[in-house]
Formats: sequence, C-alpha cells, structure tokens
Amino acid sequence: MIVLALALAAVTAGPVVRADDGPVRGEALANGGAVFRGIRFAKPPTGPLRWRAPERPTRWTEPVEAIATHAACPQPVYGDWNRDAAINSSEDCLFLDVRTPPSSATAALPVLVWIHGGGNRAGAGGGTVESRITEAGVVLVSVQYRLGALGFLSHPALSREQGGHSGNYALMDQQAALAWVQRNIARFGGDPKRVTIAGESAGAQDVALHQLAPASRGLFAQAIQESGTPGFGVAPRTLVQNERLGERLIRAAGLPDTAPTAQLRNLSVAKILEAQDAVDVPDLDDDSFIWLQAIIDGRVLTDTPAKLLASGRFARTPLVIGVNAKELPLHGGGAAAEATVRREFGAGADRALDLYGLQRGGIPVDDPRLGDVTTQIADDVTFRCPTIAVSRAFARAGVPVWQYQFDYAPTGRTVSHASEIGYVFNPPQPGQPPLQRYWVNFVRTGNPNSGGLPLWARYSADTRAYMAFEQTGPAARRDLRGPICTLRDIP
Repeated sequence: MIVLALALAAVTAGPVVRADDGPVRGEALANGGAVFRGIRFAKPPTGPLRWRAPERPTRWTEPVEAIATHAACPQPVYGDWNRDAAINSSEDCLFLDVRTPPSSATAALPVLVWIHGGGNRAGAGGGTVESRITEAGVVLVSVQYRLGALGFLSHPALSREQGGHSGNYALMDQQAALAWVQRNIARFGGDPKRVTIAGESAGAQDVALHQLAPASRGLFAQAIQESGTPGFGVAPRTLVQNERLGERLIRAAGLPDTAPTAQLRNLSVAKILEAQDAVDVPDLDDDSFIWLQAIIDGRVLTDTPAKLLASGRFARTPLVIGVNAKELPLHGGGAAAEATVRREFGAGADRALDLYGLQRGGIPVDDPRLGDVTTQIADDVTFRCPTIAVSRAFARAGVPVWQYQFDYAPTGRTVSHASEIGYVFNPPQPGQPPLQRYWVNFVRTGNPNSGGLPLWARYSADTRAYMAFEQTGPAARRDLRGPICTLRDIP
C-alpha cells in the first residue's frame, strides 16, 4: 500500500523546474501546460534590506512548492478593486508567476512579461497567470514589485548611504525579475531573446521607463504600453525634490527629517502607508499621482523622459502603444477645466480652449464616444497626447510603432480605464475585438499583423496611423486627436 501511494504521488505531482536559485514545483494543467505561482526572485525587502536595491535570494536545494497564491506587496485599500490584495499583503512580496503552454519543455517560445497597474501604489501580480493566453503558444510571466513609498521613497539619509542615489526601488525590483527571466525562462520553454514586456496604466509607465533606463537594456526585445507613458504628461521629480517629499512623508510618520536609516527601517508598514496617503505633493493637483511622477534619481533614470526621448536615448524596441477612448475623469471636475487647459497647454491654451468650446461664450464640445469636455481634457492631457508624443519619438528614430485607441464596450456599458485588459487575456468571442490575436502576433514576431486580421498600419509622422478598436470591429484611422495634441508634446 505504501509503495502504491508513493507511485500515485509520483504520477500526480506537479512538474519540477530547476531554476538557478533552486528548484520549484508547479501545478500541472489538464491541457499539458503548467503554472508556477510565487517563485522568489529576490530576498524579502525587509529589515536592513528595506529601501535598498533587491538582492538575489538565498539558494535552496529542495523543490519549493509554487502552487498556492502568494502575498501582494503592502498597500492601503482604495476600493473593491484592490481590497483582496491589500488584505493579503506582506513586505515579503517579491515573487513572480509563470504559466507555460502544452509541450513547452523543449521549445523556445516567445515570452510575455506582465507588469501590473495600480498607480504604482496598489495592485498585485497574482491571478494574471490564470489566463489561457499561453494556449496561443507563448510563455506568460507576471511580476510583483514594491509599491508606494516602500518602492519609490527617496531621503537624504538613504542617498548618503547608497552613493548619492535613492528611490526607484520598484523599478529595480522589475529589473531583477527581468534578469531572472533572462537567466531562467529557457528552463520553462521560453526564449530569452524574445521577451515582450507589457503593462497597463502604472504598469505601462514602468514599461516605458525601462525603455529609457540604461540598466534595463538587453532585458527585453519588445514592449506594449496600454494607457500609460513615461510621465503621464506630468512633470518628473528630481532626486532632490523626491528627497524633500520623503522628508515630508517621514515627518508625517512621526520621525524627524534627520532620522537615521535605522529608524526609517524600523517604521511599521502601517505608519508608512498612512503617511504616504496623508502627505501633500507639491505641484500636483491630484495627490493620487504621487508615485506616477517619474523620479530622476541618477541611477535608474539618468534624465527626464522628455530629454531622453528627444535625444534618442532609449531602447530601440518595437512598440505597441495606445489608450482607451475614455479613461479617467478630470480631477476637480468642470470647475477645473479652464485652469487645467491654461496650465497644461501653455502658449497653445487659447487655441485648445477654442477647440474644446470653452472660450468665453462658447459651447462645450461633448463627444458621444470620448465623453464630456472635462473627460476629454483629462484623457488628452494624461493619456492621448503623451501617447502621441512617445509614438512620434519612436517613429522619428525609425522604431516600429503601432498605435491604437480602444473603444469597445458590451451593450449598455461604456469604455473606461482598463477596459481592454480582459480582451488581451481572454480569447475573443464573436463580435468582440481581437486584441489577443494582435497582441500574440506582436509577441511572436514583433509585428501585430498576420492571420487574416485587418491590417494595422505602422505609425509614422506622415501617416499618423492608428487602429481603432470600435463597436463594429477594428478600423484603420489616422491622426488621433491631432488638432489638440499638436499643441502639447509632453510624454
């Protein structure tokens, strides 16, 4: 009986993959693939490792079970969308998940690495690998990274300790995860030379920043930015500015500005989270964007996104980039509309106000697909115009760019921020937009076209082409929001 039980256990046990830090045992899937949840790619960033660059984990020799769900990184509850992640969070959160398709053991398949969104202050990587996109012949990886102040805080004491730099630890976590992919993904059937990094919202911003970060070069071959750019149209912060913000945050947590690093690292997670949501961010109307300002720390990011793009200092990797027809509302609502336009469009503000119908005595130009004028302003400034600015920079450098606007919603609903994600990770049903097919084509070949799909033309300064994913299907369009966005060239 004992022998029989052992034999049955051997048959039903999940596959073991010997990653370079140690073996992991995943869950075998009915279709022949496997899923590995919670592979550690760095030491827990706790105690003396809080607010430091991630370190390789201590090696292990016996297979670690990578089957159950794992903790998210610490975050407050911002609503139902992140409640489970916030409740089930821990500082020990630097894990990645992998899902492989059937018969991947000896293959060299393209790899899709997903970086989750959530304002860089919330969200989780868990759950992404439940997608069956792998059945289209790709290996799927989802990564986690430190969030909020734990991932982005700068402070003079930390800078002195770390050679004159601090902050952007979250981006370093992602770099560590991408380095793990380069070292290990072949053992899971993936091709390290065909890695596409993709993300939505803050995840898309992080993807964009890796395209600008020198230390990220060579860690990926292609990129997808869904509703996010290097700066969301917001001015970046210098290291000094982020250090000053860090001092304000530390004061809000009950410590003096001059607290040594040991005291900073002894703060409870609860105090840090409470303080980051209490601190006022200079020059930001909406403090929820606190960790969406790119931080020019001199280590991960060496210059502003605008200067790096203008000078061609970025990874020349094929890019899919786009927005949703409606994303997020304008902070402050209609009362803030004219002031926002005057601040954001500068010398072009009068022309922009005229286009929006907001000049004195004008009639606001609402749109049945893009929403009322305040929604258009918010989405032009934060999403559409920055997307066009990035597209221009890449096309100017001769890099293949495919631009899109997603404008599909089931009957009775409206498109909104993150609407497109489900169509990427779930196979399309009849009448739904074929995003997954385009995305998989791009992951496989660096070009979204093939398989009888409507032609998606490359973006260029001449064509200004984009694909509109509309209610009636994909449609070739040109000059997305041209009259407005020619007035604003900020990524």
